[in-house]
Amino acid sequence: MAESEADLLKELEERLRFETLLAEISARFVNLPADQIDGEIEEAQRRVCECLGLDLSGLWQWSVETPRLITLTHLYRPLGGPPLPERMHANEYFPWCLQQLAAGKVVAVSTEEVPAEAARDREVWRHYGIKSTLAFPLSAGGEPLIGGLSFNTVREERTWPEALVRRLQLVAQIFTNALLRKRADQALRDSEARLSLAAASADARVWELEVSTGRIWTTERGRQFYGLAPGEELTFERFLSLVHPEDRERTRESVAKTMQSGQDLSLEYRIALPQGNFSWITSRGRPYYKSSGEPERLMGVSIDISERKRLEEELHGRLREIEALRKHLEQDNISLREEVRLLSPHAEIVAKSPAMRQVLARVEQVAPTGSTVLLTGETGTGKEVIARAIHDLSRRKARPLVTVNCASLPPTLIESELFGREKGAFTGAMSRMVGRFEVADGSTLFLDEISDLPLELQVKLLRVLEEGRFERLGSTKSIKVDVRILAATNRDLEPEVQAGKFRKDLYYRLNVFPITIPPLRERPDDIPPLVWAFIRQFETRMGKHMKSVPKRSLEALQRYSWPGNARELRNVIEHAMIVSPGATLEVRPPAPVAADRSNEARNLQEVERRHILSVLEETGWRVAGKAGAAQLLGLKPTTLEARMKKLGIHRPKP
Repeated sequence: MAESEADLLKELEERLRFETLLAEISARFVNLPADQIDGEIEEAQRRVCECLGLDLSGLWQWSVETPRLITLTHLYRPLGGPPLPERMHANEYFPWCLQQLAAGKVVAVSTEEVPAEAARDREVWRHYGIKSTLAFPLSAGGEPLIGGLSFNTVREERTWPEALVRRLQLVAQIFTNALLRKRADQALRDSEARLSLAAASADARVWELEVSTGRIWTTERGRQFYGLAPGEELTFERFLSLVHPEDRERTRESVAKTMQSGQDLSLEYRIALPQGNFSWITSRGRPYYKSSGEPERLMGVSIDISERKRLEEELHGRLREIEALRKHLEQDNISLREEVRLLSPHAEIVAKSPAMRQVLARVEQVAPTGSTVLLTGETGTGKEVIARAIHDLSRRKARPLVTVNCASLPPTLIESELFGREKGAFTGAMSRMVGRFEVADGSTLFLDEISDLPLELQVKLLRVLEEGRFERLGSTKSIKVDVRILAATNRDLEPEVQAGKFRKDLYYRLNVFPITIPPLRERPDDIPPLVWAFIRQFETRMGKHMKSVPKRSLEALQRYSWPGNARELRNVIEHAMIVSPGATLEVRPPAPVAADRSNEARNLQEVERRHILSVLEETGWRVAGKAGAAQLLGLKPTTLEARMKKLGIHRPKP
């Protein structure tokens, strides 16, 4: 009984001694400067080991340089032993033990009685002569693991009673709190250093407004800016007295609103300077509150933006000038810009009139699409030139435009010309010939005078348009091609379809995007620029240089009806260039001979067309209503509109 009492007394003495040590250690860490924490931890490790008869203690922390590693940072090892590596990482030497600590478990083991997955840990323990290990995870308040603390025996194995584990766990908690405080202190110092550097670099003034007293603390740079004397106090009211009168009330309201709503402060205002002028300031701040919810302080930063404001004002002034100039130029040059936009890609096309500008606008719309285009217009209006412009603006412009005039080939040869033939396909076919469709593969095929294509070939053309396939004459092998079709005709195809001379299905397939080119007589504004364009063409070839064309000549050319359109005008200019001796081009429109007048008289459609045009011009192009063209002609307005459409009469653009 006496022996049992002696053991109990000894245990109580040891416990009291440890509790006293624990109180002393805890007291030493209270208000301990951050730079002394590491030394105090190692001293505490020594005292705990000596008090409890332990041989070794190690403290491991997440590495700052490499966050995924846990490094040995504090060690008490009085008995010595094998040398330790310069940087010892728990990940490499004690992976099983680290896994247990990461799971929030306490490790209390004899090093010879660990599970098989702890083979690496056991190997290291044996190497350093460790017989027993007790390790605690270092974490607090649900925070992530910051490291681990271990106590070890080397001289003999030792069991780890629950009471001893609880005592040493208190040591681990003291160390954890100290390390967290050290990290927070270091983070604060780093933050302050970065803030100071950033504020100095940005010429910023950091400030803090204490709500209860109205006092403002600011950096030295801020005190200098506000012109404060050494030791002079800056209050919110004093600050407001420096603010421009027009900005003062808005500044007061913004600060009050920030403190009430909890939203960040964002404000621009002017501050009076000693020289009598004002400086523009931008302030950004954030409110902070007491635990009771009452506003406590407002912290922020202010930056001088006077230079930025000056540059902004200059920029706005210049933008206003530019906008005024832009509107002026827009009003003065809108028609010129439209003309340049349309004409710049079309070197071969001279188009000043609204009618031709509309044609070119449609050309630019359809050119990139790859769609089939049907060009209609009288002979000589330039359908092939428009087709070439469409090709040159398309994605196929790298390949040459392939042209076929369906009216110039006899019906017996047009099929082989378009689709090719095999050797011996017919009598006289001594060799294989590649057709225009194969030549135009990947490019554009222009079929001029499509209305002259025989009906039997219209079926084959329709198949190529729909399927991209055809067979050479004399062959059954299907050939696939990628060809864009541009077709042109000087006839109205609708009557041709009704008369059975042109397939309806082919007409609809070709008429995807129709473009009608107006005759030259309907666009007299284009005649003067066309005249000069033709002059420039002939000057190089003839070795002449023309400086002027009499106004009366141009007016006469504009009054002429030009049944041959631009082609006829070109011939007239060529003739005038040949016979003109000097630098002034004397040119007259051709005078129709009697035979020509007789032919014109017999052309009832042309007579009707000219009569309707004259009546329309007389009525100012008013079709319906009192004194309209329909009433003067004795026709219904709908009938007149149908006749105008059939005869190709279009209202001129304003």
